[in-house]
Amino acid sequence: MKILLINKYLYPKGGAETYVFKLGRALWEAGHDVQFFGMADSRNEMGNEANAYAAGIDFHKKSASYLTYPFKIIYSHGARKQLKKVLDDFKPDVAHLNNFNYQLTPSIVYELKKRNIPTVYTAHDVQLVCPCHNLANGDVKGLCRECYGGRYMSCVKHRCVHNSRMRSALGAAEGYLYRKLRTYRNIDKIICPSKFMENELCQNPDIAGRTVVLHNFIDDIKPSNAEKKNYVVYFGRYSEEKGIKTLLKAVHTLPYVKFAFCGNGTMESEVNGEANIKNLGFLSGAKLNAVIEQARFSVIASECSENCPFSVMESQTLLTPVLGANIGGIPELIDEGKTGMLFESGNAEELAAKIDYLWKNPDVCREMSKNCENTGYDTVKEYTGKITAVYEDLIRKDK
Repeated sequence: MKILLINKYLYPKGGAETYVFKLGRALWEAGHDVQFFGMADSRNEMGNEANAYAAGIDFHKKSASYLTYPFKIIYSHGARKQLKKVLDDFKPDVAHLNNFNYQLTPSIVYELKKRNIPTVYTAHDVQLVCPCHNLANGDVKGLCRECYGGRYMSCVKHRCVHNSRMRSALGAAEGYLYRKLRTYRNIDKIICPSKFMENELCQNPDIAGRTVVLHNFIDDIKPSNAEKKNYVVYFGRYSEEKGIKTLLKAVHTLPYVKFAFCGNGTMESEVNGEANIKNLGFLSGAKLNAVIEQARFSVIASECSENCPFSVMESQTLLTPVLGANIGGIPELIDEGKTGMLFESGNAEELAAKIDYLWKNPDVCREMSKNCENTGYDTVKEYTGKITAVYEDLIRKDK
């Protein structure tokens, strides 16, 4: 099978890129012909034989072409033109979209539809119903759904995109246009990594009825049976949407609890300001796994629309229970009282109380750790078999 994987970034940047690269390699290993399409960048690690890529766009850097960005993020003729070259050369049996809005734009969806190429989309965020991607609104506690039903002026009102009225207006314009054109009807199947994501996306009537829930895969990592140590671990970005502000409030009230933080971000100085936090900085691979596995439990304090966070799955796979925020797709991954516990997202007092409980009850943590042996997440090989079945079904229907 010839499979074209599409993602705006073709170099390591975040969870979407991790998914795309690992899936691509697994598809290769399964004997499929795989190529990639995205933006041109010197850091790209994946590509295509036609050597055709969309022009790079970075909204955080001003350049000579900066003034043309407002037009390019809604409909990119350039991205569609470059995709044509790849399609003419590769002639894929199926196209698998990932993150494409704003840089590649839905223009590429129309090109795929024009050629009757079966199209799959994995929803890494809620972009198809929320212009700012994460249901975040500084004026609303919890997740914001004011834009649902096509009411995108709420995005402008609250300056949801990068706290900019202009960027929010462009995001709203994109939302209005593609809802009116019913563009997303042209995507044949939408992969939702959580039931939460499926419920949110199906608020758009052009998406409802064409979704399937497939939780993300996890690396085939195995615990080393290392002895647990006396600390609690947080790993991820040090940023407000990840709940760091709330977590630090809880940490401050628990001076007798030792914490290990692994990551970096805009709130690093605040992290360093707490005496009972050991900031290990950004870690990956075996070093990160060792820190996670040896912790009593991990904390995932997010305050945004988490989809199917690898952090929860990685922690449990390494037999470390999770104290997670009851938001987004997190509660789907935690068996309350068995593989972890939940707390109200943004509630520092409840978070502190549950950290205190688990810290003072190591036997509870040990029992939860044993229960984590049965989480049963798909490996990338198992997931590849399921996603290939989706491709094959669409190809059969197209004939």
